[in-house]
Amino acid sequence: MTTITQDMPSAVVIEFIKLLNHNKIEVIIDGGWAVDALLGEQTRPHEDLDVAVFHKDVPKIRTLLEERGYSEVPRDDSWECNFVYGNHEGHLVDIHSCTFDEEGNHIFGVKYPYESLQGSGVISRFPVRCVLPEWLVKFHTGYPLEDNDYHDVKLLCQKFDITIPDEYEKFISEDR
Repeated sequence: MTTITQDMPSAVVIEFIKLLNHNKIEVIIDGGWAVDALLGEQTRPHEDLDVAVFHKDVPKIRTLLEERGYSEVPRDDSWECNFVYGNHEGHLVDIHSCTFDEEGNHIFGVKYPYESLQGSGVISRFPVRCVLPEWLVKFHTGYPLEDNDYHDVKLLCQKFDITIPDEYEKFISEDR
């Protein structure tokens, strides 16, 4: 059974990205690590690493992770295009896969807009691809919000001159 340590260190994130890159698999960082990649520094601890990949690469990713001691972590919301792998150290990778046609239209999997996957940032000075800031802000809406969501959205909005969504009014009021 995988233990959650509430910490996904940047060194493990970079190791994972290098593993996929070495195997010619494109990986786009999402979630909290994408926020920090865009900001250019780690601003909070991360429970996991969220990534977007192309669905055609999922079998190879599963094999690569299993060869390194990772196994699938059962979750109620898992399906062939959204699942989590973890290891005995508690490191978790939340994998979101998608497929686009030649024109960039989404045709299968997690419904990322193609243009949302065109960002770039750095994690511990290592260059990474990531979700664009305006899309990360949009992706941080439409569900019950937590303090980490506000932390991420506030920093993105400040750095990239994006308006904070109305859903964050409660947090903004508490900040005053």
